[in-house]
Amino acid sequence: MKYTHVVFDVDGTLLDSEDAVLLSFQKALFTIQGKMYPIEELHFALGIPGYDALEQMKVDRIDEILHLWGDLEQKFAYTLKLFDGITPTLSQLKKEKVKLGIITSRTREEFQSAFSPLGLNSYFEHIICAEDSAEHKPNAGPMLKYLELTQADKKEVLYIGDSVYDCDCAKGAGVDFALALWGCRVPEKISPVYALKQPQDILSL
Repeated sequence: MKYTHVVFDVDGTLLDSEDAVLLSFQKALFTIQGKMYPIEELHFALGIPGYDALEQMKVDRIDEILHLWGDLEQKFAYTLKLFDGITPTLSQLKKEKVKLGIITSRTREEFQSAFSPLGLNSYFEHIICAEDSAEHKPNAGPMLKYLELTQADKKEVLYIGDSVYDCDCAKGAGVDFALALWGCRVPEKISPVYALKQPQDILSL
């Protein structure tokens, strides 16, 4: 299959942000609830919108706490880093005239604060954030929005992510899914079309 569009998740795929996301989530919950949750109990928050994660924790004043969480994440920004091999892989895909996109569960504001400073936005023609579709991953909504914006043939689109939410989003839209093993915690629970050990493996597709 020759893919003309490659679309990426952000957290756990392009960006190694697990520490920043979980440590700031832990601190936000402690600030409002006075309870220190073990990090292991908070992994469910990876890959879903922050609003949904706070709903699962039965938090009141969600909008207010989302801002607190975002502010706290900035304090852990020093832990954010691109996975090895991401930048040269994006450069090669661009050279080969592949159209690149992003679908993330982050809001536009969260995306701008965490990812934009890394200077890679110019690689991507379309960036779909949480507010850009009515439904979020694992629903197909964000990918359907990408297909609508690009008018791409879904058979020529590959979505790359690290979670079952990403996989379900792709499959729901009829798009092939590749699992980013370099950022995935539980690969045995996911059924991708491809399982990639490192970003450079994308080029072989």
